Amino acid sequence: MGRLFGTDGVRGRANADLTPELALAIAVAAAHTLAERDRSHRPVAVVGRDPRASGEMLEAAVVAGLASAGADVLRVGVVTTPAVAYLAGAHGADLGVALSGSHNPMPDNGVKLFAAGGHKLPDEVEDAIEAAVTRPGTAAGWTRPTGAAIGRVHTLPEDDKSYVNHLLSTLPHRLDGLRMVVDCANGAASAIAPEAYARAGADVVALHCAPDGLNINEGCGSTHLSVLQAAVREHGADLGVAHDGDADRCLAVSADGAEVDGDEIMAVLALAMRRAGRLTDDTLVATVMSNLGLRLAMREQGITLVETKVGDRYVLEELRARGYALGGEQSGHVVLPAHATTGDGILTALHLMAELADTGRPLAELASVVTKLPQVLVNVPVGDRAAGASAPAVTAAVAEAEASLAGSGRVLLRPSGTEPLVRVMVEASTVDVAQSVAERIAGVVRAASPA
Repeated sequence: MGRLFGTDGVRGRANADLTPELALAIAVAAAHTLAERDRSHRPVAVVGRDPRASGEMLEAAVVAGLASAGADVLRVGVVTTPAVAYLAGAHGADLGVALSGSHNPMPDNGVKLFAAGGHKLPDEVEDAIEAAVTRPGTAAGWTRPTGAAIGRVHTLPEDDKSYVNHLLSTLPHRLDGLRMVVDCANGAASAIAPEAYARAGADVVALHCAPDGLNINEGCGSTHLSVLQAAVREHGADLGVAHDGDADRCLAVSADGAEVDGDEIMAVLALAMRRAGRLTDDTLVATVMSNLGLRLAMREQGITLVETKVGDRYVLEELRARGYALGGEQSGHVVLPAHATTGDGILTALHLMAELADTGRPLAELASVVTKLPQVLVNVPVGDRAAGASAPAVTAAVAEAEASLAGSGRVLLRPSGTEPLVRVMVEASTVDVAQSVAERIAGVVRAASPA
């Protein structure tokens, strides 16, 4: 089998690729691997999920696996993935488990793991967990507990407001006077996000906040902005905010309905933080997927941009290793390490709105610091992600495209970490050129590894 963990946990079609048996095995392996580092106490795990129907089944499997490994479990119900990370740290847990398919459609689901303190796992820990799942006997030395040694299961009170209270405590001032529209994607943010924004002082119009287990991300949220764009214009709002199914990302819409992506949000926050003296070493961390326009804008503003591989986990690693204060991805995963251990869409939106309230400037004006180079992304379904990305014909096509762009653009080709896709991204001087180059390379990828 291929690597179990992708760029953000274990992802797949629920009850087909991601079965209850696999979820249970991951939970047992995670409990053994993470608790093994400190056997001085009984391990504790925090478990939360987004509202998709399969989460009920997978939650039961994960909770059973953890308890069978001797871990006490705190079930926190339907909450955002960043809330699981926060609560794991707040309750001194040894690990956190978030069950979510993020922005993926409802049939999919995923298992995201956090270590003590709510931090994402480094590759070597994921490898150890994967080895324990895929190679029986790897977790030798552990015996199945019985009697009082079996883990106990507790439930967080429904009226617990500690996570929202934490979010609000990070704001420099209230958001009174701002009118905003939020699209919660019928996901985990449906109850939390409107409450947080309203308590911060904003006038809130909420969309897609009625999850039924089946409608998560369906024509809404951060992957479908058109309804939000129309609502912002209809309600005369200052901005719109879109979350994905587990609210670890945030995209925005300006008052005129224009999209403001993660690159532009990071630029606005970077300038605000530097003005406040909180941008460590005047440095922003972003992935190789960020638009060339962000790089140019930050250079012009005297801010250093450090690049990482794709995936917010790699942004997080760089932020922690160097002590930087801001990083993220074009997709809307933005990390503010002073307040969170992972990307948090609600936290990001609150601080973006704080900058609007503080400056009195519209979002479109603040975001205009970035002039984006036209960028085209083509997702190519493939049979084998590695073969589709590294075949000799594909390598040659990419080299030819880069030569044709002659420094006026760039090509980035990578296999998806969560889906059977190869992503072909091209930036060029015009959309037509970028589209043409991307489609040409996509054709070679399709031929190299048919779906």
